Amino acid sequence: MAIPDYQSIMLPLLKLAADRQEHKMNKVTETLAEQFDLTEEERKVLIPSGTQSLFYNRVGWARTYLVKAGLLDNPKRGYIVITEEGLKLLAEIPGKIDNKLLKRYQGFLDFQTPGTTVDKPLKGTLAQTPEELIEEGYKNIRDNLAAELLKEVKASSPHFFERLVVELLVKMGYGGSRKDAGEAIGKSGDGGIDGIIKEDRLGLDVIYVQAKRWENNVAPAEIQKFVGALHGKKASKGVFITSSSFSKNAQEYALSVGTNVILIDGNQLAQLMIDYNVGVSGVSSYEIKKIDSDYFMDE
Repeated sequence: MAIPDYQSIMLPLLKLAADRQEHKMNKVTETLAEQFDLTEEERKVLIPSGTQSLFYNRVGWARTYLVKAGLLDNPKRGYIVITEEGLKLLAEIPGKIDNKLLKRYQGFLDFQTPGTTVDKPLKGTLAQTPEELIEEGYKNIRDNLAAELLKEVKASSPHFFERLVVELLVKMGYGGSRKDAGEAIGKSGDGGIDGIIKEDRLGLDVIYVQAKRWENNVAPAEIQKFVGALHGKKASKGVFITSSSFSKNAQEYALSVGTNVILIDGNQLAQLMIDYNVGVSGVSSYEIKKIDSDYFMDE
């Protein structure tokens, strides 16, 4: 069974509290997961940020909406208990509980900010909580930015591509200073980057780096030549960066050799550029906060 959306969780959640007892949310979430017959894999699925279980997140939002509507209450941190209004609603034997039904309760209406579209989600977002919508929107913006970045990278000159890779490696903490990295790389005449760079600022180890600003897939032969160059330099670590992608055979070959070879394709390159602010600049920043429960604990 697919992971249910948060509105589908509302009625089962309220029914679990129908005995008027206080229920711990962790236990409630486990019970709901069993009721929805979720597999171990489905229970482990995370929200886009990777900070929380997707199902746990949706149960949390279902609880929040029921509390705001006055159907559930939080007697203490991490617990829920049904209210008289909640019992009255269950007595009606509703077929489902969703945002539309919750609009009959003033508490829920007060909770909604003016102009909100929480009950009128965009196409394909019915199953998503507000937090999921924010994270999905961020992911879409980031993916679009990565595609634009990669397009610019492919349109750049080989020399510019060399400088870009050097800049990125320095931002990632390799190569020491920008000047040191520039001197260490780009000494070959093959039109790409072919040299060594410090693994750390002290230069305790070095990494052999090669970059190809290509449109076509990188074939196994190129990786073989790279590994051969590593052996010639008596280097044990190498990074091969391309603006295109690696063929499946090239990836398999890189995994099969004893030398530690890392392959970075165009998509990964663009994502790293975003992570380390190379070729991009900030526009807006949003910080999502939650209650600090420890702050309100008794001394």
